[in-house]
Amino acid sequence: MSMYDLIIKNGTVATASDVFECDIAVRDGKIVQMGQNLVGAVREIDAAGKYVLPGGIDSHVHISQPSGEGIVMADDFESGSLSALFGGNTTVMPFCLQERGVPLRETLKDYHARAEGQCYVDVSFHLIICDPTDAVLGQDIPALVADGYSSLKVFMTYEDLRLDDAAILKTLDVARKTGATVMVHCENEDAIRFLVEKHELAGDVKPLAHAQTRPVAVEREATHRAISLAEIVGVPIVIVHISNGQAMDEVLRGRARGVRVLGETCPQYLMLTADDLDGMDWEGAKFVCSPPPRTKAEQQECWRGIETGVFDLFSSDHCPFRYDDPQGKLSPKGRSSFRHIPNGIPGVEVRQPILFSEGVMKGRIDLPRFVALTSTNHAKTYGLYPRKGTLSIGADADIAIWDPTEKRTIRHADLHDGSDYSPYEGIAVTGWPTTVILGGKVMVDNGKLTGKKGDGQYRPASTHPKTNCK
Repeated sequence: MSMYDLIIKNGTVATASDVFECDIAVRDGKIVQMGQNLVGAVREIDAAGKYVLPGGIDSHVHISQPSGEGIVMADDFESGSLSALFGGNTTVMPFCLQERGVPLRETLKDYHARAEGQCYVDVSFHLIICDPTDAVLGQDIPALVADGYSSLKVFMTYEDLRLDDAAILKTLDVARKTGATVMVHCENEDAIRFLVEKHELAGDVKPLAHAQTRPVAVEREATHRAISLAEIVGVPIVIVHISNGQAMDEVLRGRARGVRVLGETCPQYLMLTADDLDGMDWEGAKFVCSPPPRTKAEQQECWRGIETGVFDLFSSDHCPFRYDDPQGKLSPKGRSSFRHIPNGIPGVEVRQPILFSEGVMKGRIDLPRFVALTSTNHAKTYGLYPRKGTLSIGADADIAIWDPTEKRTIRHADLHDGSDYSPYEGIAVTGWPTTVILGGKVMVDNGKLTGKKGDGQYRPASTHPKTNCK
């Protein structure tokens, strides 16, 4: 009788703190043994010459999210989670968008129904708070945090989503009391509206104007303000999708004052620029996202943040729409002005390969830093660690086996999301996750799908320690 369900042999194992040669034994979905020359499994996988890493955790994805009248997001939970899987991810954390006037419980019930039986990877939800009534703040959020929904997102932009400073302070205070984690989208909506009106009055409505109406100063000011509000309340804060050096410097200043500030960036800020929005005809719409891509100089600043520890998290901000579709980027309203182009780009499948190729293989970061940025820090930040985000005895057997010699050119035709394009089309990468294991089950075997939808499950999240400094 076999002792184990699976043994991964002869691989180079990496965690966020170390790299070592080790076999890994799995039983009943968990890692139960790590050591040399392990034997006695139903199946063995020879990982010689390959890296054995924790499955990726993408903590910033938008799937099956309401996107406005006449606009449909390209990914449901089936296609979005399948794309994540083939990119070496074993957990994604989509946003549950509370529409104004709809109870949070009802919204969550709807999202669970959309995800049930559809997922190829595990799922845990963030809550977007856009209607922080007294009942939401005093009853709904504390109860939901206790039930495993321990991360909240607030917006400082988008007229139908943004909160003013008073509402953000109240939300942060609830997070302090409950141990929830708050993520903030930092852009100054009033400044953006001022610039949008100027561009539209001048007849400048092409996609490039999207970047021009959301300059670095808009993000820098809001980042400073968000960190200041967290400082006033005395609570940790996550600044998401940072695109430039000035916003990074605000993170460092906050940390220097004693605020626990975590920073996140995304592939678009390493690989794209605002010039991409200036494509022929309306092609630039493919690259419209917020904050927008910046300049080559700001790309280098973001690499500085990756290399030096300004950034704790590397996420995709996967927010997919089809391009050539009247319900996507080329909707009738979207063709009339940059202001109406659906805001977001796909990227969950290529997030890790891009950072692996550009970061690890080009010597900018080492393997432990890669693991931290793409998996471990996400699990720690959002209450999934140590069950996820690491390779250790007792952890879920969520494992990605990477071939560092695999060379690919990114083509949307080879990807698995529901969009009809990739903003990273034509980029050459070295290194790819060729085998992906979820809870001990081999889901992708040497590039071939062997798992099935429904293998991924919902996973509740825990809270961070409550603070009592205010």
